Amino acid sequence: MHSFGFRANAVLTFGITILALICAMASISDNFNSPHPSAEIQILNINWFQKQPHGNDEVSLTMNITADLQSLFTWNTKQVFVFVAAEYETPKNALNQVSLWDAIIPAKEHAKFWVQTANKYRFVDQGSNLRGKDFNLTLHWHVMPKTGKMFANKLVIPEYRLPKEYR
Repeated sequence: MHSFGFRANAVLTFGITILALICAMASISDNFNSPHPSAEIQILNINWFQKQPHGNDEVSLTMNITADLQSLFTWNTKQVFVFVAAEYETPKNALNQVSLWDAIIPAKEHAKFWVQTANKYRFVDQGSNLRGKDFNLTLHWHVMPKTGKMFANKLVIPEYRLPKEYR
């Protein structure tokens, strides 16, 4: 007959193998979800647009963020991290990204929202590159599953312009 240790090892190995198989199936099942999130971002006001004493441009915006991210949630979704970034080009860099606002959405019930807020983080450019600058507001999201790989995507909302003069 087999010893207790041998039997315990066989049961534990079988249990871990089944658990790994279930986790793999859960991860694969997320590939069949085709989300269709929607969002709209409106800039209500430019609170201030100034040059800092050391020469950098700084902007404060008030914006409405309306989003329906419910389709990102499946039975395997733990939470969704979402943020709004201003994206623009300068002579030095092809892409500059500045995070303006973020949130963690813990459940599908909270994934349809409307927020009116000033930018949570400072919108600062290193230099005097923002006057009259065209920029995009981009809603990024990262879906964090209970098991499996994380995935990210974004929705670009184009054609915003900063004033040519400081306020």
